[in-house]
Amino acid sequence: MYITAKIETLTDEQIIELYKKDAQKVFVGELYKRYTKFIFLVSMKYLKNEERSKDAVMEVFEKLFSDLLKHQIQNFKPWLHTVVRNHCLILLRKEQSVLNKDKKFQIEQDLFVESDEDLHHVNENKTEENLKEALNSLKNEQKVCLELFYLQEKSYNEIVDITGYSIKNVKSYIQNGKRNLKICLLKISAIIVFLVYFLGKIW
Repeated sequence: MYITAKIETLTDEQIIELYKKDAQKVFVGELYKRYTKFIFLVSMKYLKNEERSKDAVMEVFEKLFSDLLKHQIQNFKPWLHTVVRNHCLILLRKEQSVLNKDKKFQIEQDLFVESDEDLHHVNENKTEENLKEALNSLKNEQKVCLELFYLQEKSYNEIVDITGYSIKNVKSYIQNGKRNLKICLLKISAIIVFLVYFLGKIW
C-alpha cells in the first residue's frame, strides 16, 4: 500500500499502471482529487447545469474503476476529457429522446379533437392508407419536415442538416404542415385513425 504522500508524487500514468496491477481504490481516489474540478467544468460546458454536472462527476469516476483496467492510456487528461464529453453527449441524447416522445404525446392536443362519436367509426385496417393520403396532400417540404420531426424524432437542427432548409423555414413548414394536415384529416374523417397509428409508432 502506497502512503498518500508517495502517491501524490506520481504522475497520472504511473498511478494508472499501479491501479492496473492491484486495483486498489486509493489510486482512483488520487485521480479524483486531481480532476474533480476539471470534470465538473467540462460537464458544465455540455450540460449547462450545475447539479447535473456534479452528478456527472460521480458517474464518470464510477466508470473509471472499470475503464482504467480495460484501456491503454498514454495521456490521461485528454483521454479523460473524451470520456467526460461522451458521457455528457449520451445524457443529452437520452434527454432529447424523452423530449421527442413527449412531443409525440402532444400531437393529440396539437392536431386532433377526439370525440366519442369518432371512436365508433375507427377502421384500423385503413389507418396507414388514410395517413399516407393525408401526408401526400401536403406540399413536399411540409411532408418531409413533419415525417422527420415526428416519425423519425429529428430535431430542428438535424432537419436543417438533412434537408438544407433554413431553421426558420423548417419551423414554418412544421407549423403550417400541422395545420394543413389537421384540415385534410378532418376532410377524410381520419382523425382517430391517424391517432391510433401514431400511438402505435410510439409503443
